[in-house]
Amino acid sequence: MDRLPPLNAVRAFEAAARHLSITLAAGELSVTPGAVSRQIQSLESFLGFALLERGHRQVSLTRKGADYFAAATKAVDILREATRRAKRRSQRKQLKVRAYTTFAMRWLIPRLSGFHAAHPDVEVQLAASLDPVDFKKEDLDAAIRLGDGRWSGCKTYRLVANILSPVASPSLLAKGPRLSKPEDLRHHTLLHSIARPDDWSHWLHVAGASAKVDARAGMTYESSAMAYAAAVEGQGLAMAQLFLVESDLRDGKLAMPFRKTVDMGEYTYYLLTPSHRPESASMRQFREWLLEQFEKVS
Repeated sequence: MDRLPPLNAVRAFEAAARHLSITLAAGELSVTPGAVSRQIQSLESFLGFALLERGHRQVSLTRKGADYFAAATKAVDILREATRRAKRRSQRKQLKVRAYTTFAMRWLIPRLSGFHAAHPDVEVQLAASLDPVDFKKEDLDAAIRLGDGRWSGCKTYRLVANILSPVASPSLLAKGPRLSKPEDLRHHTLLHSIARPDDWSHWLHVAGASAKVDARAGMTYESSAMAYAAAVEGQGLAMAQLFLVESDLRDGKLAMPFRKTVDMGEYTYYLLTPSHRPESASMRQFREWLLEQFEKVS
């Protein structure tokens, strides 16, 4: 197999050829001129041809030396840039955070650029999953979960009020069957999320329409984000967590046909961090930033 040339010798040659001076190359590399000369001679011996023509006080490149210098310069520049990138990455602090797809897409991701701008040395690696969290078995720094706030082995931070209400596209409300009272929902398609199968039941029960409207009927999607997208397209009514559709409501893509809302109380979104290990400085920065975002809209 072809062998690589001695890399220290290539480095010495590249410096000498760039400066056209053994002495200046030695100063750059913090070695003696004799050491640079020996390295270049070893490279010439390896290659089988002369790279430099030595004068009394200066050196010049041979024709083959000029060709080899052009290639060596590219190789050294690539290595320098790769080294700089690797060092920058090693100096960045990584946070591994798990969230739900809908929460990540509709709330967290649009705001993450603000965190990165404030903390450019912290890299958030965001993963979406419905799986339960076990900080002792998984390499995770934090997770955002929906529940009642009681998780073992975790520190929990309540994020937002979980308020439910039906939403639909304005065009559906204008053209579809009339929706003057909750019972009228039996004439419409209900949109469901697999992750939150009981939301319609909760709202219909509080609204006093559970006996007249089948809370399980309609269409079911893998995530709430998909159900909201279907609602925007006029395919039916979705039971929304209102903080996740605030931009759609503001922009007129969705509307609330009823004033009735249901506050799920302690059953809402929490930030979870492991209780068995100290909180890192970068995790503290992310936690404080996340809580501050919700304080702005509360």
